[in-house]
Amino acid sequence: MSISPLAKVSDKASFGSNVTIGDFTVVHDNVILGDNVVVESHCVLGYPTPLSEGTPLVIGDGARIRSHSVFYEGSIFGPGLVTGHRVTVREKFKAGKNLQIGTLCDFQGHAEVGDYVRTHSNVHIGHKTVIGNCVWIFPFTVFTNDPHPPSDGHMKGVVVEDYAAIATMCCLMPGVRVGTRSLVGAHSLVTKDVEPDSVVGGVPAKKLCMASDIQLKDGSGPAYPWMRHFHRGYPKDLIDVWITEYGNR
Repeated sequence: MSISPLAKVSDKASFGSNVTIGDFTVVHDNVILGDNVVVESHCVLGYPTPLSEGTPLVIGDGARIRSHSVFYEGSIFGPGLVTGHRVTVREKFKAGKNLQIGTLCDFQGHAEVGDYVRTHSNVHIGHKTVIGNCVWIFPFTVFTNDPHPPSDGHMKGVVVEDYAAIATMCCLMPGVRVGTRSLVGAHSLVTKDVEPDSVVGGVPAKKLCMASDIQLKDGSGPAYPWMRHFHRGYPKDLIDVWITEYGNR
C-alpha cells in the first residue's frame, strides 16, 4: 500500500492490497476499496451524505480514479473502473465492471449502468437513469428526468438498452427508451422512444434509417452493429460471442 503523507485517510476505511492514494486526497470513513486501486491527487472518496442511508462507497479491484474527482458514499462500482479528471458521482449510483467515465462528467445518484459502458467527457446522467451493457455515450450528452421542472417525486429516468450508441451533444428527455443496437445522431433531442437497430437524429429526433443501412467508409460492410468490427478494449470471451453472433469484418 502506498498512501501519500499529504493525504487524509480515515482509519475506518477498508483497503484491499496494493492500493495507492495520491497527494491531498481525502478518504472518509465509509469507503471500501478493492485490490490494486489507484486514486490520484486531490480526490474525495466517500463524501458524507444522509441520502446514502449509511451505505458505503465501494470501488472494485483495479480502479483508477484520476485527479480532482469526488465520489459520494453509498455508490458501488464493479472492477475496472477508470475515470478522467474532475469527475463527480453522487450517492446510490450502481455500476458494473469496466465503466469508463470521461473528464468532467457529472453522475447523479439513484442511477444504474451495466458492464463495459463508456462515457466520454462532460456527460450528465440524471437520477433514475438506467443504462445497459456495452453502451457508448459521447461528449456533452445529457440524460434528463423531470417532465415538469421543477417538480418533486415525479422523476422518470431514461433507459438505454445494450449496445446503443449516443453521439455527441444529445439531450434525452424524461422517460424515453433507446433500443438495443440503435444510434442517436449528434445534436439530437430525443423526445420519443428509439426503436432497436434504428438511427434517429434531429430536433426533435426522428427515425432516419435502420442502423444496418449505414456503411463503413472503407467499403467493408455495414457500420452497425458496431460489435462486428470494433473490439478494442473488450475481453476475448465477449468478442468471441460477438463474432459468433454478428460475424467479423
